[in-house]
Amino acid sequence: MSSEDRYHGFPDGFFSRRDEGDDAHFYREPKGLYHIDEHAVAAVSDLYDELSLYGEVLDLCSSWTSHLARIPERLVVLGMNAVELEDNPQAHEWVVHDLNRDPALPFADSSFDGAMCTVSVDYLVRPLEVFDEVARVLRPGAPFVCTFSNRCFPTKAIQGWLSTDDEFHMELVAEYFRRSVGWDPPLFEQRPTPRPADPLYAVWAHRSSREPEES
Repeated sequence: MSSEDRYHGFPDGFFSRRDEGDDAHFYREPKGLYHIDEHAVAAVSDLYDELSLYGEVLDLCSSWTSHLARIPERLVVLGMNAVELEDNPQAHEWVVHDLNRDPALPFADSSFDGAMCTVSVDYLVRPLEVFDEVARVLRPGAPFVCTFSNRCFPTKAIQGWLSTDDEFHMELVAEYFRRSVGWDPPLFEQRPTPRPADPLYAVWAHRSSREPEES
């Protein structure tokens, strides 16, 4: 199936951004921010614990923190700012890589027991290719979980995210899983956080043990 066919149904401009400048420039200076409040951070940690992200784990679009309750056997953090990645106290390996420029992951097939993307899925302009790649580098049965809230850098989030609501966001990320290769059916939910804390949403699926059908 061609890339155009896989993205069929998304409106023109859905994956465009207000700022189409080089992402490397935008992320050049370390930000060192928590992008969600402490209650949402706790909800993220609880979910990652429930999904047993403690073997060999890949953290996509990572920075100076991975929000894990304990350090995995091996944590590879992939992101845009080398200083922030090297400041991550849970990481064992650091990879600077722009997924919007090149969605191909620099890892061998079946390298990881799990993967996560925390409050960053809204910045992906080629999400299906990225999700394909995550499936490739995961072992069968391994989870990939995307968590997000109602905050973002609005100039770098895709227009389709900015123009829709939280319920749509969950369905959208679930659709990324459905349209990419190698996943069991996705699950999604809003995780509990006390009001008026930041809401926390999660969508995840497991790497299928079945061989993908040829298109």
